Amino acid sequence: MFGTESSLSMFLNTLTPKFYVALTGTSSLISGLILIFEWWYFRKYGTSFIEQVSVSHLRPLLGGVDNSSPTNSNSSNSDADSNRQSVSECKVWRNPLNLFRGAEYNRYTWVTGREPLTYYDMNLSAQDHQTFFTCDSDHLRPADAIMQKAWRERNPQARISAAHEALELEDCATAYILLAEEEATTIVEAEKLFKQAVKAGEGCYRRSQQLQHHGAQYEAQHRRDTNVLVYIKRRLAMCSRKLGRTREAVKMMRDLMKEFPLLSMFNIHENLLESLLELQNYADVQAVLAKYDDISLPKSATICYTAALLKARAVSDKFSPEAASRRGLSTAEMNAVEAIHRAVEFNPHVPKYLLEMKSLILPPEHILKRGDSEAIAYAFFHLQHWKRVEGALNLLHCTWEGTFRMIPYPLEKGHLFYPYPICTETADRELLPMFHEVSVYPKKELPFFILFTAGLCSFTAMLALLTHQFPELMGVFAKAFLSTLFAPLNFIMEKVESILPSSLWHQLTRI
Repeated sequence: MFGTESSLSMFLNTLTPKFYVALTGTSSLISGLILIFEWWYFRKYGTSFIEQVSVSHLRPLLGGVDNSSPTNSNSSNSDADSNRQSVSECKVWRNPLNLFRGAEYNRYTWVTGREPLTYYDMNLSAQDHQTFFTCDSDHLRPADAIMQKAWRERNPQARISAAHEALELEDCATAYILLAEEEATTIVEAEKLFKQAVKAGEGCYRRSQQLQHHGAQYEAQHRRDTNVLVYIKRRLAMCSRKLGRTREAVKMMRDLMKEFPLLSMFNIHENLLESLLELQNYADVQAVLAKYDDISLPKSATICYTAALLKARAVSDKFSPEAASRRGLSTAEMNAVEAIHRAVEFNPHVPKYLLEMKSLILPPEHILKRGDSEAIAYAFFHLQHWKRVEGALNLLHCTWEGTFRMIPYPLEKGHLFYPYPICTETADRELLPMFHEVSVYPKKELPFFILFTAGLCSFTAMLALLTHQFPELMGVFAKAFLSTLFAPLNFIMEKVESILPSSLWHQLTRI
């Protein structure tokens, strides 16, 4: 036993202050690198890497999952149900007010050097184009056959070249669409191309309409020609709106909705609402809301926040939080506050953009309802309408945070809507560019391992600094700490030595 103690004391005496400095410095460096990686992973994916690895890989190895347990099987079934619900809740929608790639998105890239669209967003657009603008009978028309390949092409220049090639064969509506969306550098150029597309699209639509009942192939062709014509007319109306001819745009949208009432997938009513707000035609806005703000129809930030804006408009010019706290809220003010709470519950990210607490970016081509992408798309076009109504933003500023007191656990239970989906952050990170800080709701607390590595890094860095400044004193403390640390081991070895025969103990120590 004396030999063990002497060897331990000799080992501790041989450790120089430089060793302690190197040890603490290396520990601080390693824990700092782990902290940086954990923080980066949390900011990008919203979870701790160490925690994810522990749950996914180490827990099954340690027997954390028991497949034979009926309780576990029930919980796994409920998890699967919640996953299916999350997938359905996180359906990505085409942005009804999406910008033009050539005339708007590309100009932003030329000026800033940043890409406003993500690959995931553009890939979804490519899928939409193939769904709406192609059909199985495209091989019967040479120009459509070329365009079918063009919509699948990833290279923008190759798509534009294919569109020009298709136009050399005949007037092809989808070729004009592609050139208007991607090659035109101004809205005026895009409008000219869409007007040419209308002529070609209407001719194809009339021909396929006469043949639609002759078989499934002709019916699919007519459906495709209908989608193409609706898309062209809607984009033409948007061109008029962007060029300041708002009344003309409203008329085109109303005619389009009257001509094709069943094509609600394009959400043309949201374009109409924005144009009517620009004209300050609030009575017509209310009429559109009465039709589309229905319990049986899917909601959107545009529907909920426009309804809140109209309610706020009735009281916002005279609203004062001090006066309201003294006398209480009137019936009209209560209705306005409830409408704001309803809108905030549907999409809690919008107020920060309307109140300019977060900077806006160009909206993506696709949005996630109730997510940050939808909030950006709404605020980008509707912030001006809120500013135009006197006191509306002040009323929003005073009341929007009260929503969260009504739904303290938004992921478990909602108030007027379903619980807030847990998948919005991941989907929004795919839709929005890297330079944008994605808004997260509800705010996530920092994972334990980030806090742990931060504490470990700070502690070891402090030890390294003290050891460098006071090497002898820290050496004494280190030796005392190690002696105290090994004291229980020495005590156990003494007890073992007293119990075992000396010859046996001698043989064990030699081994």
